[in-house]
Amino acid sequence: MRLPLRHHRRHHGKAIAFSEQENRAIDEVLERIWTMREENINDITKLHEQFPHMWLHHTLEKMTVMDLIEIENGTVYFTHEGEERAKQIIRRHRLAERLLSEVLQVNEGVMEASACSFEHVLNPHITDSICTLLGHPPTCPHGKPIPRGKCCERYAKKIEPILVRLSNLAPGQEGTVAFISPKHHSRLDRLGSFGIIPGTRIHMHQKEPALIIRIGETDLALEKDIADDIYVRII
Repeated sequence: MRLPLRHHRRHHGKAIAFSEQENRAIDEVLERIWTMREENINDITKLHEQFPHMWLHHTLEKMTVMDLIEIENGTVYFTHEGEERAKQIIRRHRLAERLLSEVLQVNEGVMEASACSFEHVLNPHITDSICTLLGHPPTCPHGKPIPRGKCCERYAKKIEPILVRLSNLAPGQEGTVAFISPKHHSRLDRLGSFGIIPGTRIHMHQKEPALIIRIGETDLALEKDIADDIYVRII
């Protein structure tokens, strides 16, 4: 069951100011509510398993005053404002994970800790710039969906045809890797060991009887389902 979305204003548009620390706490809870919804969990007691009881109680009170959530019969509901704020937190976090893992190639532990910090500080312009740099990836490194932004809408309308799966390149075509969306995390390491990372230039040498790509002077044979995980910009 999905956590519902409510549209009710408790503070009648009145601006309420909280400290940076309080806002970070609110962001953490909004993020967890969003991921609970992805897991089809709607029991508010699950929040108490992750956060200290009194800390969570006070934070939820603030979130209610800010018109971000409503709580009814043990279920937490996003308001329209809460839904949008949570969406942007998740978007920043998962784009940061992509940037750290694929461009900076940091390990899992550093990636997660750094992404948690980035989600609080990236402004909308920088977030969209990162998204554009990465080729508007649909998922984070763990396969979870990245909420779309306005830059993604513009991208889809204007230049989506030049972004294709590697397996869709015709023999003789070339492209640069925009992003990799592996179904299995181990594939990302394997592709990296072959030098297939964002920015790599790839030439489609042949598709039958085997799919063979050329990187520099090296030819590599790939299975089609692996080539499907690699998205390239056609040159």
